[in-house]
Amino acid sequence: MENLDVMVLRTLRDWRLAGRRALLTTVVRTWGSSPRPVGSIMALAEDGAVVGSVSGGCIEDDLIARYSRLHGATEPMPAGGAPALVKYGITADEAHRFGLPCGGTLELLLEYDPEPASLEALVASLEQGRLMQRTVSLADGRVTLAEASSPAALSVDERQLVNTFGPEYRMLLIGAGQLAEYLATMAKFSGFAVTLCDPRVEYRSAWAVPGVTVTTEMPDDAVTAFRPDRRSCVVALTHDPKLDDLALLEALATDAFYVGAIGSRRNAEARRARMVEHFDQTAESLARLRGPIGIYIGSKTPPEIAVSVMAEILAVKNAVALPRETAVANAKTLQEALG
Repeated sequence: MENLDVMVLRTLRDWRLAGRRALLTTVVRTWGSSPRPVGSIMALAEDGAVVGSVSGGCIEDDLIARYSRLHGATEPMPAGGAPALVKYGITADEAHRFGLPCGGTLELLLEYDPEPASLEALVASLEQGRLMQRTVSLADGRVTLAEASSPAALSVDERQLVNTFGPEYRMLLIGAGQLAEYLATMAKFSGFAVTLCDPRVEYRSAWAVPGVTVTTEMPDDAVTAFRPDRRSCVVALTHDPKLDDLALLEALATDAFYVGAIGSRRNAEARRARMVEHFDQTAESLARLRGPIGIYIGSKTPPEIAVSVMAEILAVKNAVALPRETAVANAKTLQEALG
């Protein structure tokens, strides 16, 4: 599965280039519990086709009923112009009607017939790996695009909405094998673009996951070519120091949000010792290196291990404190308190 935002924007672009009427819906504010976070987007074509989501389904159904010709629209879809702000779930009855959690309210921005050329330029930039800022004038619906220097939360005021769209999250896997196949599959369903590196033909020849870029370079060269950024992770799975170590060191010198290697606790300690002894590393320079990787769930089979590793990667991506990191932080705080 590709990045959801990119998929929505690409589909909307195709609809508009084909001359189909459509609207773009963005979650701009939430109060209390809400099914989807601020910044979530959905596109609706006049014939009822939908891509993306702004709720658990009930609000989508209401928008389809209001604007879809195929479902006997209760309102005509405006032809461009100023976007509209609408709220759902203001009362308990509405929250119940639209399937919102208790007390949940959300506000949406509806953009009618977004300009095809602007959508085409935005999608092209995202496909080229750029982080893009899209600004919508609330007075007339005009859109301006600019490359962004860093991710930012959606912002909206009485004049404009500003939403930042990033390129796909990316994963570089080092080492083909059964675990890599499961992890690559899970990563793709989680919206990551996956690249596999393995110079060993005997492992690589059995690779069977579609939609993954495969490279035969040495892993450290593959990391350099991959150019990890803040939306990238690098995972070493070969158990072979000749393949893993240099690649991990190369990855640690980048902005990758996650760098880790499979292996037991003993193997992870031996890896760190090798890097300190032979590559002039320190405890500080290796602080970002994760290993053993994965959240403990008692996993022993390749698919279960892949689940634990993918869960840890997503937790780090989403800035969720993991149990062992919380324990380390608490121990450090206690040590400082005790002097």
